[in-house]
Amino acid sequence: MVNLKSGVGRNWGWASAGSSILAEFGTLHMEFVHLTYLTGDPAYYNKVMHIRKLLQKMDRPNGLYPNYLNPRTGRWGQHHTSVGGLGDSFYEYLLKAWLMSDKTDNEARTIYDDAIEAIEKHLVRKSNGGLTFIGEWKNGHLERKMGHLTCFAGGMFALGADGSPGDKAGHYLQLGAEIAHTCHESYDRTVLKLGPEAFKFDSGLEAVAVRQNEKYYILRPEVIETYWYMWRFTHDPKYRQWGWEAAQAIDKYCRVSGGFSGIKDVYSSTPAYDDVQQSFFLAETLKYLYLLFSSDDLLPFENWVFNTEAHPLPILHLGNTSLTGSQPLR
Repeated sequence: MVNLKSGVGRNWGWASAGSSILAEFGTLHMEFVHLTYLTGDPAYYNKVMHIRKLLQKMDRPNGLYPNYLNPRTGRWGQHHTSVGGLGDSFYEYLLKAWLMSDKTDNEARTIYDDAIEAIEKHLVRKSNGGLTFIGEWKNGHLERKMGHLTCFAGGMFALGADGSPGDKAGHYLQLGAEIAHTCHESYDRTVLKLGPEAFKFDSGLEAVAVRQNEKYYILRPEVIETYWYMWRFTHDPKYRQWGWEAAQAIDKYCRVSGGFSGIKDVYSSTPAYDDVQQSFFLAETLKYLYLLFSSDDLLPFENWVFNTEAHPLPILHLGNTSLTGSQPLR
């Protein structure tokens, strides 16, 4: 946080004793590179490259990036790693930095590939019922719980499949499909056919929320986002079917007189509203639904990359020139 009057910055106390958060300092790259392109001022580009260089010099436990980094000491905070909240978009932006650069930022691609390899080795597991999920690393062990936020990773794996090292493109497309299936199950196993905030994979319960404070749906987009990416890469009609199920459930259970509201318990047949329409509902959830039912030439992947809030940014076809800001888009 920054106080705009005094210029003083500070961190949240709950974030591992005032640490900076991986998904915050790691989710500036696309926007800052674009700013340098637009303005010709390298300051923005240099800031985000400095973050990348620092991270590359640090040791990573099991090859994983912890969610917390102490900005004063330059050391990691508690060793908690997540592909969901606090971590998610850091990994997304490594891949998208490469895509946005017209696949010339090979350093970003390599860092992404290494991170994904560690995630697959230490966090990706299959449940007894055959569902592939991504757990969270906490205090030296894997928590068999997946958050709704983590469901974006299905789309990320699919988006990153082309360009994977070796012959792993098919493998990552399949992993994306498995994550999409698991996240669809988290929706399908509720009363309202809308997914909970987080769901467990232990003691016989699979893809189901256990705690009351994890049973809410706040109009989140990540599952529909993954359906869209999977649709674009496979054209399997089930992804449109699943998206339509979600659209109908949102319309039936979330629509209120003034817009759309989140729901406190997706397992209750008499849902209570939280009386909030999150800004990402319009920016992401509805946009991804619209794109899911649109043709591939609307915002094609050859020309556009979506930032983590679903705002399309142009791929910079700069050839071998540096980011000067004077180079016209082709």
